[in-house]
Amino acid sequence: MTDFTIETGDDGVAVITWDVPGKSMNVLTMDGAQALNDLIDQALADEAVKGIVIASGKTDFAGGMDLKVIAGMKERGGAQGVFDGVMTLHSLLRKIELAGMDAKTKKGGKPIAAVLPGTALGIGLELPLATHRIFAADNPRAKIGLPEIMVGIFPGAGGTTRLVRKLGAMMAAPFLLEGKLSDPKKAKAAGLIDEVSDDPLAAAKAWVLGAKDADLVKPWDAKGYKMPGGEPFHPAGFMTFVGASAMVHGKTMGVYPAAKALLSAVYEGSMVPFDTALKIEARWFTNVLMNPSSTAMIRSLFINKEALEKGANRPEAPDQTVRKVGVLGAGMMGAGIAYVSAMAGIEVVLIDAAQDSADRGKSYSEGLLDKAISRKKSTEEKKAEVLGRITATTDYAALDGCDLIIEAVFEDPQVKAEVTKRAEAVIPQDAIFATNTSTLPISDLARASARPDQFIGIHFFSPVDKMLLVEIIKGRDTGPRAVAKALDFVRQIRKTPIVVNDARFFYANRCIIPYINEGIRMVGEGVNPTLVENAAKMMGMPLGPLQLVDETSIDLGVKIAKATRAAMGEAYPDDAVDDVLFWMADQDRMGRKGGAGFYAYEDGKRQGLWDGLATQYPRADDQPQLRDVQDRLMFAQSLEAVRALEDGVLEDIREGDVGAILGWGFAPWSGGPFGWLDIIGAAKAVEICDRLAAEHGNRFKAPQLLRDMAAKGDSFYGRFGQQEAA
Repeated sequence: MTDFTIETGDDGVAVITWDVPGKSMNVLTMDGAQALNDLIDQALADEAVKGIVIASGKTDFAGGMDLKVIAGMKERGGAQGVFDGVMTLHSLLRKIELAGMDAKTKKGGKPIAAVLPGTALGIGLELPLATHRIFAADNPRAKIGLPEIMVGIFPGAGGTTRLVRKLGAMMAAPFLLEGKLSDPKKAKAAGLIDEVSDDPLAAAKAWVLGAKDADLVKPWDAKGYKMPGGEPFHPAGFMTFVGASAMVHGKTMGVYPAAKALLSAVYEGSMVPFDTALKIEARWFTNVLMNPSSTAMIRSLFINKEALEKGANRPEAPDQTVRKVGVLGAGMMGAGIAYVSAMAGIEVVLIDAAQDSADRGKSYSEGLLDKAISRKKSTEEKKAEVLGRITATTDYAALDGCDLIIEAVFEDPQVKAEVTKRAEAVIPQDAIFATNTSTLPISDLARASARPDQFIGIHFFSPVDKMLLVEIIKGRDTGPRAVAKALDFVRQIRKTPIVVNDARFFYANRCIIPYINEGIRMVGEGVNPTLVENAAKMMGMPLGPLQLVDETSIDLGVKIAKATRAAMGEAYPDDAVDDVLFWMADQDRMGRKGGAGFYAYEDGKRQGLWDGLATQYPRADDQPQLRDVQDRLMFAQSLEAVRALEDGVLEDIREGDVGAILGWGFAPWSGGPFGWLDIIGAAKAVEICDRLAAEHGNRFKAPQLLRDMAAKGDSFYGRFGQQEAA
């Protein structure tokens, strides 16, 4: 079977249907591109064909290019292979755009339209942009756009060049530089598509049959074309590009190569003829794809993320689809879990000690749904349907029939043990019991359970409705069915799971706490807090360590520090951190929620770093170099990730990288801590570790695994990449 088929009706309209066998969403491969090319040639050569409509045999148009194909271009042919592959796509789309018209008169071409029944992303929009008119179904769920920048590349099949020439650099910027997605009506209003119709195929056919020669000529192919908003050498265009350059650098801090390359392709391409601009776009796309950052981002944010969501590490077990979930505790976490479960179509029993508390937990869902309605992302009918799935109660008997229980009560082992026993007294014998905890060992909590093989940790991140990652923790006695249940549930609620083994702080908190601590430690040493925060952001971290501890709350940091000190005794390594953290708590500066922390706040809005820090911790006259601060912050996290792998907490480096990016925002441009260490190389990493350890202490001592890899010239994905292949 082929990805594209053609059928010419009695009206002379050839409908080319894109329908990739065995896939729920169309994606373009090079074989598919060749098949489309052959059908376009066939239709253009057939005198009986008056025009062409490119449609989809699926509910959506296309999800984009198969990124594995793009990666394969690089592996097989290097830079030349990438460039040649991209130029092949340019040739196909340019053939569609010119449609057989005379090169000089621009007459004699056959009209070609695209029909989008639903979502059209990446190449799924770049292909329609090359046609003469785009018709979309009136489908509010559909998403239309060019999201490539989100995975470390940019639209390289003409989408960048065409959209800028169609809309102008300023209007195209949100779609290219931010990956903005729109529903069909908004896409039409923005100028991405041409028409929204209840029957787009019929509308497209009618347009094709009535189209004139002038309707086929793109503005950039017409004589006297001028770019909307002005070219770079025009006064208005000059200001646009100056502003765009500043905006890109401000948002990316210079660490995301794709954004800079995209802007270069647009700037250079806008000063030359269209076909030359396509070559420039292809060269910059090749430049980005050859950058290790692009490889790392595609690997972690597309290939590995997708593999984990599809159950790459799911143990053998029958289908564990959750039909009814019980949530114990209706606080912020429990309420959030209830909401995402109900949104996924799962019946929810939300239990709290008092009825008004349980009702408040349910009202949290109501508030989120009301907000969605106000933004026209939901309806009153949908709200009623979702809320109808949530039963708020104090009665544990309501848990009867639940196949999954998620306990989200206060972080106290005794409280958790009590609700575990109460729930197990009424739930089915085969139900899986999960505890939502960020710090307490799962194996210890499982002692309260009569079924430790059915007891597991499911660690949600706050706020539950927004955070994509869910950390699944296997206790000492957790069985495979419990793991499968947790993974199937996370898939149902459309989040990304990682599976780790039980240990203090599990994986995510184990790595993020050293990052926060290193920032606090530097404040105590007299390092300028502004340098600490900006150094982090200039490495691609979304929040500096001081802002992050403000967001998570300083009193929580104090609580964790005290618990860790009690568990580790004399081995506790963070006294210097506690000196600063405990002093902040003594000043009643508890973070954003209290309106005072490392930052000052006014009416809940962050203002700037608190001046009082300099009084207690005067700035040293000799400030460290930016690179030294960045090395301390990045290695504090990355070395802990390596130790988690050494200790067996992590079983798969893919989970380590995806979890780091989605869980706490570890420099996405790097592909995660293992991706980052591979980019700089194990030998260089060990060299930096040795320097940092000598200057700042043994917390920077290189793990033996990293030393072994440096000695053998290994990389993490070179040594552990077989997991990916498996």
